[in-house]
Amino acid sequence: MKFGTIFSITLLVQLVVSVELDINDKDSICEAAKSVVQGELNYYEGTKYGGTVGMFSNPYYWWHAGEAFGGLVDYYTFCESDNKTLEKLIYNGMYHQAGDDYNYIPSNQSMTEGNDDQGVWGMAVMQAAERNFTDPKDHSWLEMTQAIYNTMNSRWDTKHCNGGLRWQIFTWNSGYDYKNSIANGCLFHIAARLARFTDNKTYAKVAEKVWDWMEDVGFATYVDDELVVYDGAKIGGNCTDLTKSKWSYTYGIFLSGCAYMYNYTNDNTWLDRVDEILRSSDFFFKDGYMFEHTCGGGSDCNNDERTFRSLFSRCLGLTSILAPSTKDTISTWIDTSAQGAASSCSGGTDGITCGEDWSKGSWDGVYGLGEQMSALEVMMALIVKTPLTADTGGSSKSNVNAGTNTGSEENKNEIKVTSQDKAGAGVLTAVVLLIITGGSIWMLF
Repeated sequence: MKFGTIFSITLLVQLVVSVELDINDKDSICEAAKSVVQGELNYYEGTKYGGTVGMFSNPYYWWHAGEAFGGLVDYYTFCESDNKTLEKLIYNGMYHQAGDDYNYIPSNQSMTEGNDDQGVWGMAVMQAAERNFTDPKDHSWLEMTQAIYNTMNSRWDTKHCNGGLRWQIFTWNSGYDYKNSIANGCLFHIAARLARFTDNKTYAKVAEKVWDWMEDVGFATYVDDELVVYDGAKIGGNCTDLTKSKWSYTYGIFLSGCAYMYNYTNDNTWLDRVDEILRSSDFFFKDGYMFEHTCGGGSDCNNDERTFRSLFSRCLGLTSILAPSTKDTISTWIDTSAQGAASSCSGGTDGITCGEDWSKGSWDGVYGLGEQMSALEVMMALIVKTPLTADTGGSSKSNVNAGTNTGSEENKNEIKVTSQDKAGAGVLTAVVLLIITGGSIWMLF
């Protein structure tokens, strides 16, 4: 019997009025999280006939899948480590999306994947390494994280804005002329985690390089004595015309990346940065509940923005354990938000559909994969464990050269478009125009 079928049967026989949660009881937290995971896996395509392993249903993108699997790894590790069916689902999904070069640039995403997408998968795969999740025999989770890191770092672009990663990998994608904090934050975060896990200072130096560039370019800067992290800027004008939007997941990635660096180096410079980002992260709370401030929450946020609190929650949990002085502040936020999230997970026909507004005390009618993922992550932050390293029991095998010998175009700053590519694009455009024209004629009748 397939995993999705098991969950479907469970939903039919179990009437859930609301998700009950005692934030001080691990069994209660795991039971609440189980209900949330059931709702999350309703969106999973990998167990459905004809569905793609490792992907979630439309309108959710590849990066959403990466973020979802990162949360599922923690849920499995903290709550369900004897559940072989769940273990297989996570393993198959994550490994299937690794791509032919095992660097998480799979062919099915080659037309749309950005640096931030690859980076989010990198964090999920590193999560598997740090939790000793079942390692593939031929390509370990750590090795694949190193391949992601190597391919991302090879795209560091000094020709524009004196460094930094572009938002997109491929020239044909909208946003290729934009450098943003989330793409560079992913590289910073992954480098910091690899430094701590492997005790390799080369990774730490790259993390320092990214942080210094973020400050130099003005993406991370002080406003009224508060450290803020802006979204990014186009390369035209040398990245001086800033887009000043602030997003929770960007703050979370840099916050926890600094916490990893502090935990690894014991350098108070990194702890100071943790404290500064943590103070400015108050922006993402309203009446004590986590809130995606920039888009206003609820229907004003798109499917991406409604997912950001998921990664933010995980990063807060990691920070609280890697930089223990932050625990009191973070616990206050997580405790209130987790209780609110549980109260929101009472909607839909299954009674376990989670909502967007965690302050409401009940389901607000908003639903989606992002709502399920965010609720799960904030609950897992209540019981987060210290990530392993190679010296503390981490068994995933290292390969510092992973991803460097593929000769792949994706390792370069500019992907050249061949005449065949152009011809193919022309055919695709013609087909699309034909479909649009045909659709227009149909509508006339």
